[in-house]
Amino acid sequence: MSSRDIKDSFKVGSRTVVVADCDLRGDITIGSGTVLHPRCTILAVGGPIILGSNNIVEENAVIVNRLKQPMVVGDNNLFEVGCRIESPSVGDWNTFGIRSRVSPFVEVGSNCVVGAGCIVLPSPFPDGDGLADYTHVFGSENRRRTASVEGSGQAKALFVKHWEYLRETLPKHHKLKMF
Repeated sequence: MSSRDIKDSFKVGSRTVVVADCDLRGDITIGSGTVLHPRCTILAVGGPIILGSNNIVEENAVIVNRLKQPMVVGDNNLFEVGCRIESPSVGDWNTFGIRSRVSPFVEVGSNCVVGAGCIVLPSPFPDGDGLADYTHVFGSENRRRTASVEGSGQAKALFVKHWEYLRETLPKHHKLKMF
């Protein structure tokens, strides 16, 4: 099945900001309050993609579902410039750094951070696939550590300020998609 054979179907929640210059293909549900920057790409080539509420998808970020099962993305996630996410499920309050990659078959919990340029591949060990809650991936060797909950309130407050700023600013400077 080629990308031309994919039937586009969009369900868009209230208060979303979807810039006209983004590429959406396939069966996609976008939760309320989500912000899609110019030149971001969301491709549901295998199965549907369900984006939760209040996510931020920045320029040149790519979210792809190649599997038949729905890809479910939780709420309040930040997909930074140039990241590529193919995970079958993503929890809430995650940050995917600039040019980071998450391959298919790797599930991402909540409150995780994948650092800039990091690549998350499936584990060669049984039951090792995925990022558990509060996992941070960092450095050129894609090392992992479990973060403490300390400071998460500040990070969430900063995310909310970023989200509010984008919701106010993007419509002033970009043409929006109408659904």
